[in-house]
Amino acid sequence: MTEVSLRPFVAADTDWLVAQHGDLYAREAGFDDSFGPLVRSILEAFNAGHDPSCERGWIAEAGGMRLGSIFCVRHDPVTAKLRLFLLVPEARGKGVGRMLLDRCMQFARDAGYEGMSLWTHESHAAACALYARTGWQMVASKPVHSFGQDLVEQTWVYRF
Repeated sequence: MTEVSLRPFVAADTDWLVAQHGDLYAREAGFDDSFGPLVRSILEAFNAGHDPSCERGWIAEAGGMRLGSIFCVRHDPVTAKLRLFLLVPEARGKGVGRMLLDRCMQFARDAGYEGMSLWTHESHAAACALYARTGWQMVASKPVHSFGQDLVEQTWVYRF
């Protein structure tokens, strides 16, 4: 893989990111078509009114190909929320996820947040392992039926 760089998310990335989330989660986790509209609504809200001083998104790229994304958004005055963390299969296991996570966490720290939170599913084993390796703590876990699947929803937190 050629050198990976991170650049700011721009509104023109929206359709690509919605399609990637919809396709990957359908193929890998069996999610139904309700997931794509959720991702689109998150991105449309971000595009319409995020505060760049405390909210940002990044796209990982190599050789002109988009490889993944991560977002830092305001949850409350002291907590940032990690959102839309995604890696295409070709980028997995190569340090790209760690690069995205490190950038997001550093931005949140520099923006003055005291901590971060995220919501995921236990089926995302590689991401959960990365969170655990980087000091995140799982604070809640519960069975749910979402996106046409029986899942175990998890909440993770990190304190700076």
